[in-house]
Amino acid sequence: MIVGIAFVVLVLIGMPIGFALGLAGVIGLIDMGGGAFFALAPSKMFNGLNIFPFLAMPFFILAGEIMNHTGITHRLVTLAQALVGHFRGGLAHTNMLASVFFAGLTGAATADAAAFGKTLVPAMVKRGYSRDYACAVTAAGSIIGPTIPPSGLMVVYGSLMGVSIGGLFAAGILPGLLICLVCMIVIAVGVKANNLPEAEERASFKELLQIFRSSILALFMPIIILGGILGGIVTPTEAASIAVGYALFIGVVVYRAITVSDFIGMLIRTARITGVIFVIIAFAAILGWWMSFNRIPQEIAEAILSISDNPYIIIALVIVLLLAIGMVMDITAILILLAPVLVPLTEQIGLEPIHAGIIFVLALNISLMTPPVGACLFVLSSVTGERLERIAAKLWPFLIAEVVILFIFAFWEDLALALPRLLGFA
Repeated sequence: MIVGIAFVVLVLIGMPIGFALGLAGVIGLIDMGGGAFFALAPSKMFNGLNIFPFLAMPFFILAGEIMNHTGITHRLVTLAQALVGHFRGGLAHTNMLASVFFAGLTGAATADAAAFGKTLVPAMVKRGYSRDYACAVTAAGSIIGPTIPPSGLMVVYGSLMGVSIGGLFAAGILPGLLICLVCMIVIAVGVKANNLPEAEERASFKELLQIFRSSILALFMPIIILGGILGGIVTPTEAASIAVGYALFIGVVVYRAITVSDFIGMLIRTARITGVIFVIIAFAAILGWWMSFNRIPQEIAEAILSISDNPYIIIALVIVLLLAIGMVMDITAILILLAPVLVPLTEQIGLEPIHAGIIFVLALNISLMTPPVGACLFVLSSVTGERLERIAAKLWPFLIAEVVILFIFAFWEDLALALPRLLGFA
């Protein structure tokens, strides 16, 4: 009880989530046995990080930093606009499709939101879109990034739970593409209600071919990553390091857009982002061990099973729990704390580990765009100056559509595991 109260108080007073997790865990260790248990904290932190696949995360982040600096983002947006810009509300459709292209570079929702918040949102406002609607479209599309691989959240889940990261990557492709399609349908249905600009002239085949040629080097990045991992040629960590080498070759040799000082800046930003994630993982390991020692996961599982033994009801309860906690807490911390608690429960009702993983990832990604602590909403609000509540008000049709997709993949196992089974992961 004291640990839960301590954690809530620390978060409410503004302590960063990683340190709040660590301090709450230390309080739990001291409460259990004083100094003897407190001495366990360093080893638990080290063991929490001593997982080889975690090395993929900084490499993926660095590859994204390099590709962004070379102007790849602009090329991908131009390609997306040439493909769908001729529909009414073309820039909104462009925003959504560009998120699919961008997903193969960073795999981070906040990076997507920040990049498009600085580029596409002002362009949309200039073309006649309201700023709150432009931000809502960007927020809705931003979660495609960590759903379509590479995804940092999938790396964390697979590493912690001993699940094939390649299988999770395969399972993320279909829901990511479906989110894009359904959100584009939402845009098309709401063209009159949101007074979206009229359609623009369709790009000619010659123009489309020229734009595709200028973007092809960027499009090869996800092919290299996914092809290597899904084909069983390389591990996720090896694929991430190859992606860095490829990105450096494009930036230095082909585009000649990277200087030594630029690269040093990218390394610093990569270290900062990785450091934040690893601090959360290390400190959460202390709290996670305390929970396991006190049989809290088993008690939570028993409480859920006491409500119902119907698999669909249990899956729905797990989803609601993830979405609710995701509204007020960092998703990496949620994953580290709750995956060991809830995954054994999903195994009891016959859920495949990869299927459970994609449910976790989708639910937590959606929580990135839900107030009051949706990270993507805060990023867009700070980048564009739009009020968070105005963005949230325009976001609800997209949010409902994405939650529906989540439940479809949660309840329809054959659809969720279609690609992993095809590729031999499940």
